[in-house]
Parts: sequence; C-alpha cells; structure tokens
Amino acid sequence: MSMVVGNNSAASPVVFVHTNAKQRLGALVSAHSFRRNAREPAGFEVRLLEAEHCAPLRAAEGRSFLRGGHRRIWRNNDLQSFTPLRFAVPDAMDHRGVALVVDPDVFAVGDVGELFARDREGKAIWCRARPGHNGAPEYLASSVMLLDCAKLPHWRFPERLEDLFAGRLDYVDWIELRREPRESIGLLEPEWNDFDRLAPKTRLLHNTKRRTQPWKTGLPVDFTLRERGFGPIPSALVGPALRLWTACSRYRPHPDPAQEAYFFALLAECLDAGSVTREEVEHGIRERHIRPDALSLVERHRGRLRPAPAGEAA
Repeated sequence: MSMVVGNNSAASPVVFVHTNAKQRLGALVSAHSFRRNAREPAGFEVRLLEAEHCAPLRAAEGRSFLRGGHRRIWRNNDLQSFTPLRFAVPDAMDHRGVALVVDPDVFAVGDVGELFARDREGKAIWCRARPGHNGAPEYLASSVMLLDCAKLPHWRFPERLEDLFAGRLDYVDWIELRREPRESIGLLEPEWNDFDRLAPKTRLLHNTKRRTQPWKTGLPVDFTLRERGFGPIPSALVGPALRLWTACSRYRPHPDPAQEAYFFALLAECLDAGSVTREEVEHGIRERHIRPDALSLVERHRGRLRPAPAGEAA
C-alpha cells in the first residue's frame, strides 16, 4: 500500500517518494515538505512507493544482477533497495499524466507547482545532469525525475526488473538512463535536485551523501560501499575490505548545520500535524534507522521554519 495525500483526481500530477523501511521516516518528512511548501497543495497528490510492498522486489532476494559489469546479489535490506521503484511510476500512473519521483532524502524547499507548470517541450523525462559523477562524463541523476508517463510506454516495471536479474540489463545503464533516447530527456536546473546544498535558489534539497544524512549522525553505517575503483586490488580482497569498513564506520554529521536544522524542523511539523507519530520516531530509533537524539533535535528546531505559503496550512 502507498500513502496518498491530496486530491485523488486522475488528472492531478503526483509526487512519488520511493522508499524502504530504513528510509521511511525520511520519506514521510519528504512528503510533508512538498505539501507545506506548495501554494496549491490540493493541486497534486503525494504517494509513497515502498519496497516492502512490491512483490517483484521481495521475490528478487538473493538473485544476482549486473552492476557496472560486475555480478552482485540483490538484498532487500540494503539501504537503497528502493531505487528500482523510480521506474515503476508510469505503471502506477497507468501510463497517463505527469509525475515527479524523488528519493526519500529529497525535501522540498520551494513550490513543486512551478515544476509541474513548466513547459516540458514534448520530452518524456526531465532530470539533472551531473557530469563526472561515478566516473561517467554524461551522468544523468534519476533520483529526481519529472515524467510524462504517456511518453514512457516501454517502462513496464515487472519486465524491466526481470531483464535486470536475467542479465539483459545492467543496473548502471538502467539507473543512469543510458538506454533512453537522449532527445527524450530534458535537463532540470541544479536547484531542482540540489546535492547537499541549501542555497537561496534551492527548490529541492537532496541529502544525497549517505554517510552524512542528518537523521543518522552517529549511528553505525548500514550500507556497503560499491565495489568499483579499486584498480589492481584483487577482487577477492575487495569484499572483505568493504565489510570491515562497514563494521567500523559510523554516520558523520552533515557539514552544513542548516540542513540538519531543516530536516528536524520539518519533522517537528510532521509530529505536530500527526503525519508522523512519536511512536514511529521511537521505532526508527530502536531499529537504528534514525539517530537516538532525534526527539531532542525536534524540540530544538521546532517552529524555526518560515510560514507555509499564504493561505495554506503547514
């Protein structure tokens, strides 16, 4: 099941926040941020796409797949096991209408209505370019995508997922949109997927560096580094080295205190509005999905956000 907030009209744009249990609290805060910063929050829906509720992903546990030409094993408890779900959005929209899909660590600072209202110039996908990321000179970040779902008839999620596990599709090609016609992709301005930068022009803040996500500071790291870029090190030694690094590492504070403050001020609003319960936060703390001092930080930052747009409730 998905959480749905807002107008249920099929004609309404939809914001999809895709997530898993480890990042669900962030996803709930993300959903709140889109509503509270919109001038017309009734003009769109917000839904969660949750990995635990996706039967094809659950069934993939233990299967191998290609990532950058290397075989890996799919684990549903991976911190980012939700990422294939960004390609399930056209199916969820019945291949009609406009949708925005974002990672659970993306938080609206501006009005998403501006993005929905823009001229899409006949393109199927709008996303941000990130040249050089992960060594790819023409890297396209699919972590935030504005989609015209009718123009993506080939995005059939179960079939694509099976292509991944059958070895017909490399995860990197999929996630970086390398198989999409380049002329079908438009480029968003950086402020619509601002990577760990909160500036006056930021519209969507993305806390994309996993090790400094503000709600995890101090916790043991629960993700494994990707097996790439190790040059002459024998492959047999890479896995044990990464596991040792994971076992000894902890999440670090975000280098920008304003981004930590923004998250916990949003969480305070969620608690006040009832869209997140204290029990959910306490559960996240017990599961080590959120730092143990989260509720103290909520109190410290409560009420520090600017008011919601005129005439709308936070």
